[in-house]
Amino acid sequence: MQYVSTRGSAPALGFEDVTLAGLASDGGLYVPESWPSFSPDDIRALAGLSYVETAVRVMAPFVTGSLGEEELRELCEAAYGRFSHDAVTPLVQLDHRHWLLELFHGPTLAFKDVALQLLGELFERFLSRREDHLTIVGATSGDTGSAAIDAVAGRAKVDIFMLHPEGRVSDVQRRQMTTVRAPNVYNIAIDGSFDDAQALVKAMFNDADFSRRFNLSAVNSINWARLMAQVVYYFYAAVRLGAPERPVAFSVPTGNFGDVFAGYVAAQMGLPVARLMVATNVNDILHRALSEGDYSQGQVVPTATPSMDIQVSSNFERLLFDAGGRDGKALAQQMHGFEASKAMRLTNAQRDGASKLFASTRVDADGMTMAMRWAYDAAGQIIDPHSAIGLAAARAMDVDPSVPVVTLATAHAAKFRDAVERATGTRPPLPPRVGDLFAREESYAKLPGTFEAVTAYVAERATPRA
Repeated sequence: MQYVSTRGSAPALGFEDVTLAGLASDGGLYVPESWPSFSPDDIRALAGLSYVETAVRVMAPFVTGSLGEEELRELCEAAYGRFSHDAVTPLVQLDHRHWLLELFHGPTLAFKDVALQLLGELFERFLSRREDHLTIVGATSGDTGSAAIDAVAGRAKVDIFMLHPEGRVSDVQRRQMTTVRAPNVYNIAIDGSFDDAQALVKAMFNDADFSRRFNLSAVNSINWARLMAQVVYYFYAAVRLGAPERPVAFSVPTGNFGDVFAGYVAAQMGLPVARLMVATNVNDILHRALSEGDYSQGQVVPTATPSMDIQVSSNFERLLFDAGGRDGKALAQQMHGFEASKAMRLTNAQRDGASKLFASTRVDADGMTMAMRWAYDAAGQIIDPHSAIGLAAARAMDVDPSVPVVTLATAHAAKFRDAVERATGTRPPLPPRVGDLFAREESYAKLPGTFEAVTAYVAERATPRA
């Protein structure tokens, strides 16, 4: 399997090189040269398989040439053996047609664990094959940081520098990052928003000298390997609800578009996906883009769903590339225009390509609260605010009544205890495996959100390339 850049001028790479690189050298994102195809019989054969076996079958076409099947199975067993539920991503029924797909049974209580536990294993396996050191730089709006840190803490040949917007993540999210005391882990709180942090990370990658000097790699969903791992749970859930004999719709609370783009990939592979609902909060750039063709950056509004407080959705570029005809040169020009003006219009081809599968809904604070109350009152489920955004959108989805609707539950409710308590009157406790979180000592740097300050900090502590 070869991978190409969405911007058309970076060299095609195999899976191992794409995983270690993260971002393409031309500033684009890597996607497969073509989508693997699963027949109805292939999908039917997934029935009754464990999560690990499902993962091996779904991901095998993407890693051809870099990993054999037994090697992939070994990595999946290591990654998912740390989850607290044997199903890894269990389904929970809410009523006759609505379901929750619980993605928060990993070590840091968020859906990011599903991909990042595997990515940590991939990094270690690939780096063991070469005399090289990796410097991971990432930005987090809450959950990516803790999941990435947990996945690589203490691993040889890897340093990780994680940026988060100071004061704009929950106390649980922050502490899950800043209490990890491993010598290869560096936390940085910047003065600014998540978009500011993400822009700094992209700038470091786009600085050719800096990137080469420290062999930079990404753990954000710009890294294809992470997105690939998320495709698995769409197959896992859909098969349990009747696929391929009947289609399934999914509602996905999203900010950076990676989680929902994984559903798009599953559909391109042949999974019968009836609809993908993009559920946004009031930071609604994706809703405006999909409903009106207006992809223009606004001011980030802090909300009770901080992981979605984003106005630039990095993975949206992958959809624009694929749905718009895979014209890398044209997309590069379009994205450079957006980066300069912070606004662009989707082309007719991009809008038409997206509308075949995607719908979108903007959910405000009241809609979020009502969804949390409904889940609690009607089904006895305590859900976090992000999952509630997805559920509110799911309940408004216009699909055939015979189609089951799955909302991706992206985080454990205890990560957002204050918001959950305000909505439901119940304060969810932290699970025992992280119960001592508030007794641990924190350590992190506070820096201005400038390229000079952050790169100086990284350069002083990172291991240069051999």
